[in-house]
Amino acid sequence: MKSIDKEGRIPLYYQLMDIIIEMIEEGLLSENDQLPSERELCETYNVSRSTVRQAIQELEKDGYIYRQHGKGTFVSPEKFKQDLLSFYSFTDEMRKIGKIPSSQVLDFKVIECSEELAKKMRLDAGERVYMFTRLRLADNEPMMLETSYVPCNRFPGLTKEQLEESAMYEIFTKKYNTVFTCAEEIFQSVLTKEEEAAFLSYRSGLPAMMIERITHENDMIIEYTKGIARGDRFKYHALLKK
Repeated sequence: MKSIDKEGRIPLYYQLMDIIIEMIEEGLLSENDQLPSERELCETYNVSRSTVRQAIQELEKDGYIYRQHGKGTFVSPEKFKQDLLSFYSFTDEMRKIGKIPSSQVLDFKVIECSEELAKKMRLDAGERVYMFTRLRLADNEPMMLETSYVPCNRFPGLTKEQLEESAMYEIFTKKYNTVFTCAEEIFQSVLTKEEEAAFLSYRSGLPAMMIERITHENDMIIEYTKGIARGDRFKYHALLKK
């Protein structure tokens, strides 16, 4: 067992953090495993409770652990790394890492574009679009909550049943011969609202990522999606070249 050097220059809480991180990275502690109690950590490493608490607070901030009131402290599930290097879909990315993607269509309807939505999609106000909300899951675990808008005149006959059976982009390419030319994404850190947290099996007030996507087919915008991704399950990677 690794020990803490009380004579060294490295703060004690930081050394304790390193020990716990090493245990997680080496597999001695797996995701959702419960950490020893504060008292056990104090006795094991011969440090004060304030040292343990500071280490736990910092580990929680860094996303290594999470706390459940009245139950204890647990190892956070591994975050999915999302590369922002080329066009991607949730379905394809989950399949790449061996997860089974699925979607629950929570709402599906046809609406008339508001002026604000019309500006985003370069449509005329009042033009008809499909509006649908999907809960995106991986191995039946809720990951993202998305509301999408797509123009009715580009995808006539789109149904809720189709979206429940197949991924949206697969429907677009196979049924409507869609060619995706580019997509824009805007990321914003937000706090999860109560309704969103209920669907995501998450806690309201915890950090989440709001993602807006605008997908183009040549000069036409064929999708506007606004989604909330759980902050504890995703990290994003972008390669910047000069």
